[in-house]
Amino acid sequence: MHDSDGLPGHGGTVFAIQRPGQVKVFTLHEAEALFPLVRFITVQAHDELAPILESARASMQSHEALRQQEKRYEEIVRRWINKMERLGVVVAGLWLLDFDTGDGYLCWRYPEVVLGFYHGYDQGFGQRRPLPEILREHQPDWAASGEGEER
Repeated sequence: MHDSDGLPGHGGTVFAIQRPGQVKVFTLHEAEALFPLVRFITVQAHDELAPILESARASMQSHEALRQQEKRYEEIVRRWINKMERLGVVVAGLWLLDFDTGDGYLCWRYPEVVLGFYHGYDQGFGQRRPLPEILREHQPDWAASGEGEER
């Protein structure tokens, strides 16, 4: 379902734009509200890169043609990184994002369809755990159901 602005699940919510390099601390509710927009932007960037990658793999091209494709690839990735950072999300790798909770990260990697993993600050992608386990074991403050709470 798309709203009038074309973004799935956006629901007319206005999100604060951060300065580049400024990380936002998210509640679970805030991260889940922002997630459809993050996924939408990521899908667009990923889909925009697909023909560039396919073309580079499929053909023998001149050095200049490859250089132009590389430049276009970098532009798309930089634009995606900039958008994610402006939303306050931590870019941990290509198509890999972390939402800072104040004690660790809600972790997502494209093409996952939900924001479903968590890892601590001193851990990485390899140590992430399913979010339901974390919520059950620790009942963290960032997962409290208060939608309007300021942090």
